[in-house]
Amino acid sequence: GPSKPRIDCIDGCRFALVMPIVVAHFARFSTTNKTALKILTQENVLVGGFFVISGYVAAYTSTKLNERSADEKKLAKPELFFWQKVMGYYPLHFVILSLFTPMFVQVERWFKTPWQTTAFRAFLSFTMLQAWFPKEAEIWNQPTWFLSALTFSNLTMPAVLPAVARLSKNGLQKLFCALTAVSLLQKISWSETSRFHVHNVTKKDSHPLIWNLTRFHPFWALIEMTMGIVAVRNVMLDTEEDRKKPRVDPINYFLAAYGTLLLRLTPLFDFNDGMVRACLFVPLYTKFLTAVHRDCLSENPAPVTRFFGSKMMTYFGGLAFPMFILHGPIGQVFYKKILATRLWGRPMPNAFFPVYLAICLGCSHLLNENFVKNKQVGKIAGQVAQWLASKTEGMLQDRA
Repeated sequence: GPSKPRIDCIDGCRFALVMPIVVAHFARFSTTNKTALKILTQENVLVGGFFVISGYVAAYTSTKLNERSADEKKLAKPELFFWQKVMGYYPLHFVILSLFTPMFVQVERWFKTPWQTTAFRAFLSFTMLQAWFPKEAEIWNQPTWFLSALTFSNLTMPAVLPAVARLSKNGLQKLFCALTAVSLLQKISWSETSRFHVHNVTKKDSHPLIWNLTRFHPFWALIEMTMGIVAVRNVMLDTEEDRKKPRVDPINYFLAAYGTLLLRLTPLFDFNDGMVRACLFVPLYTKFLTAVHRDCLSENPAPVTRFFGSKMMTYFGGLAFPMFILHGPIGQVFYKKILATRLWGRPMPNAFFPVYLAICLGCSHLLNENFVKNKQVGKIAGQVAQWLASKTEGMLQDRA
């Protein structure tokens, strides 16, 4: 098929998702202002965008442009395809987890956690299985539940990608509506158990386990990831006529998607995070991705497209992944009560928050330059993927 232009603007978009998530996780240590906290603590809405982008990029790189088929060469060895995906993020996860394991274990010793529980948590963290366990989803390096859910979705990709790639625009549209409906049903089921309105920012959530099943379970991540696949396929099948149609400036969809985060401030529309994510944020964010993608292929892209595709935003986009993996453990050092009290006498004051963010950015930069981009690390990861693929050959194939 024709060669695919690189879509730089998507890389920049990652940073606009990761930064508010990093802020959200420790926002209560940055301010006591209730209104600010309401706006700043919406990580459970924003993370939907990450799953959509994951599917979007996976399908862009492994399905054919202007053709209704997957790239057979890429998917010829499904096990290798899966392990290469995993080895794209596992090395960094493994290094950071190993580095901070003494801290996680020490904290559990102070809490008098049984050794069996600690061992089980170590096992779940290193094998990335924690998202399947609503009680353990947030153990140790909390945000890495995302990798756990992503890994399951990646396992299904050799089957999902060709199936979606075969669809015409008509089929893609129907599938997107169906996926949204299924995702929404699950969020309504959670809302009916708990409540439709937003959780109290300062109190504990009711039904924490059902909430964890709703936001962390890998199956629902797969649904959102498939939405990303559907979205990019829609752009990849654009004809000359489609390209000539007047386009909407992507900034409109961007502002609409992020604007849904302001609903919390209204007395009537402060729906819970699950509802906002499924009904509004994910569909609007997906529209933004397709709009920015089409726009970046055009003669004169809009300012927002140029901004996200700029050198600066591509650099920050590169920091998104290391920052996602790092900000949790670093935050625990400064803000986890039992630990921070022993280290600094108390959790850090609000004024320290910008310093915390700067530390996260600085460490992410160092990790990105010296580890993520390291050719040697990449080579070893590639070899491990090859080895794992050889050991699991045929696992994802039907062989008569």
